[in-house]
Amino acid sequence: MSVPSAVVQILQDHTAKQDALAEDVEKVVEVSAAGAPIDARVRSVLLTDDRGRMQVVLPEKAILDLDTLNQKLGRKLRALGRAEVDAVKQQLHWQEIPVLPELTGFPVVSDQRLQELDEIFVPSTVRGRYLSLSRRLFEAVMGQTESLDVAISLPELLVNHDNRHHDLDQIHAAIKSFSGKRMCQRLEDTLELPPLPETAQRIIKLRVDPHAGISELADIVETDPSLAAQVVSWASSSFYAAPGKVRSVHDAIVRVLGFDLVMNLAMGLALGRTLDVPDDQPDGFTPYWEQSVWTATLCGALATAIPKEKRPEFGLAYLSGLLHNFGYLVLAHVFPPHFSLICRYAEANQHVDVENCEQHLLGITREQIGSQLMYSWNMPDEVVAGIRFQKNPYYAGEHAQYSALLFVTTQLLRSRGIGDGPTQPIPQSVWDLLNLSQEGADEVMQELLGLSEEMKTLANSLAQSS
Repeated sequence: MSVPSAVVQILQDHTAKQDALAEDVEKVVEVSAAGAPIDARVRSVLLTDDRGRMQVVLPEKAILDLDTLNQKLGRKLRALGRAEVDAVKQQLHWQEIPVLPELTGFPVVSDQRLQELDEIFVPSTVRGRYLSLSRRLFEAVMGQTESLDVAISLPELLVNHDNRHHDLDQIHAAIKSFSGKRMCQRLEDTLELPPLPETAQRIIKLRVDPHAGISELADIVETDPSLAAQVVSWASSSFYAAPGKVRSVHDAIVRVLGFDLVMNLAMGLALGRTLDVPDDQPDGFTPYWEQSVWTATLCGALATAIPKEKRPEFGLAYLSGLLHNFGYLVLAHVFPPHFSLICRYAEANQHVDVENCEQHLLGITREQIGSQLMYSWNMPDEVVAGIRFQKNPYYAGEHAQYSALLFVTTQLLRSRGIGDGPTQPIPQSVWDLLNLSQEGADEVMQELLGLSEEMKTLANSLAQSS
């Protein structure tokens, strides 16, 4: 593809002012992502506060340190809202925010790391395409921009993917660094979280009882009127298209949902109600319960698509999906003053997984803190491992099928605009571990997309009851 005409005009204008740039301009080409070394790519973030808008240009392989930027500029900048960013893109006819300030018209701050690059690859009009500029040409078209140290390279953020043995120590250290209080030995005391709900305790006992049946499960659910109403409402939804009216929890189990699904749905709802969904959340991100419903449903559907002899337990797959983002609620509960900052960093760094922002700000991730709480609550080991290692496609330890299932589910949903964060490639080793094909998983995903409205209705009913 040719260099965009708007960029050609800018380059010609600079050549007219500075003849020495003519040779550099002639070498400008548009390349695909494969031809643009990731260490040499840059991106632009649009920010705003009561003093106006601005943009920051930094390496693609880095996160914007928003707090440091605001301290150095004496401002209260946050990421421009997603709708406003989309409006800028539409106006400029670019799929990414252009780096060149003559296109955006905003004041610019650039990260000092860009001065180390001899060749810079800036986003072109089409996503996944880049323009290669020499450093001299890049500096000329950027003009008099302020250069500050406001980014953290991703290799500097050592996210703990592989080992959960030190999670509790990291959680304690994070809390201590923010609270200054003496640490307790037990996690639930340290975090000042409520104990495992009685309903969940009873369901856990029911799970390991070989003689338990539908009547016992219905009795447990019916002792919690709100939970019982939710199960009946769930079974009555158009998503399940139950014949006739669902009149009771027993009816919901027998005719519509089944024992396994109701047991794990009730468990997830009981746990979800122990912590409030925070009012603050990153702009444009999928709401908590909507993301949970999508993930649980797709996890269960993918598990069913796996050959029977290799299949993970449906109920545990579903429960892992329903609770996969529980650490988000815990972070909001434990670090309320800092949770807002996590949200602002997530908005400004949508090109990376939010775990990088959490690691930078707190020294822990939601997966670590969420899985540790599940462990302290004696939740099934499969759920603990699934939640803990869901971001690591190369985890090969015990119960790796559950974390792999969550990883695949997350990537499939992100590729359809559901969930938070960029899509990552799914290694073939993950498909092999699950005994699942990319084509088969895409078919399952496509079927669920046809039920989007029903899924939102289910999520809204959970959000209203929690």
